[in-house]
Amino acid sequence: MSPSRQLRLGTRGSALALWQARAVAGRIAETGEACEIVVIKTAGDRLQDAPLSESGGKRLFVKEIEEALLDGDVDLAVHSSKDLPALLPERLVIAGVLPREDPLDAVVLPSGHGLHATEGSRLLDCVARLGTSPTIGTGSVRRVAQLTRIFPNARFTPIRGNLDTRLRKLDAGEYDALVLASAGLRRLGFAERISLALPVSACVPAPGQGIVAIETREDDAARRIVAAIDDERAHTALTAERAVVEALGGSCQMPLGAVAWPLDERTIEIVAVVAAPDGSRVLRARAHGPASEAGPLGVQAAHDLLAQGAGEILAFSSTKVDLD
Repeated sequence: MSPSRQLRLGTRGSALALWQARAVAGRIAETGEACEIVVIKTAGDRLQDAPLSESGGKRLFVKEIEEALLDGDVDLAVHSSKDLPALLPERLVIAGVLPREDPLDAVVLPSGHGLHATEGSRLLDCVARLGTSPTIGTGSVRRVAQLTRIFPNARFTPIRGNLDTRLRKLDAGEYDALVLASAGLRRLGFAERISLALPVSACVPAPGQGIVAIETREDDAARRIVAAIDDERAHTALTAERAVVEALGGSCQMPLGAVAWPLDERTIEIVAVVAAPDGSRVLRARAHGPASEAGPLGVQAAHDLLAQGAGEILAFSSTKVDLD
């Protein structure tokens, strides 16, 4: 890049999005390049009161930013990687990612009345604390499909708004619990609100959860700059997880989860799940192998799920939206 021009970094304007953008700008500054943060309001931001199932899904959180990138209005875009569709627009690539934060989902109980993850709380303790028919705030089909088996009589209710708003509604008694991404809570300074980190055996996270993705034009100089700050371990996990989504149809509007992690310096493991929205069927697959084969391992897990009947579940669930 020209020393006289800053990189223009496109992002949403939410507190978490700005945290991510500043984190990326800080990493890039260490390479000697400066970034100007450009806030872009997306359709998802403008439709805060409308269910995403009626307005287009999580793609609404990235569309305008990607258009600005394609038009040359910004040089790179920063996203929560779980919001990105498996198939990116032509000419755009994920040039790098930041180190992964905790990928697990978290149960959050009202302030002053909950368990604390630091005290070693267990899933059974949480179930007992919530009682027989709690109201649980989450708009995620993926979470509901998996957690219905643990909380069979719960009333799962969609909740939107920024993190402060959601926590305020919880503490005001509108919900008995929320299920949120641990990563967002930790990044915004609310780690103490995590009552229970849900183990993968209970709820497989969304593909890419906890990973900040940096998107650039394929042939742009910004791609090389971003590559210099790329976290290889997190990028490998993201490659495996996104391969699952692509092999299963390429939509982020599915009741599916996938998470990969390193077993050692050269080997990774991936767990993937597809669940019927009512929790009546939960299919799981696991694969492990060389980190260099992350994409094929994700495809292997997806094919295992398809062999178990995942195609039928996903066809039935195609109109559902997973809002995390």
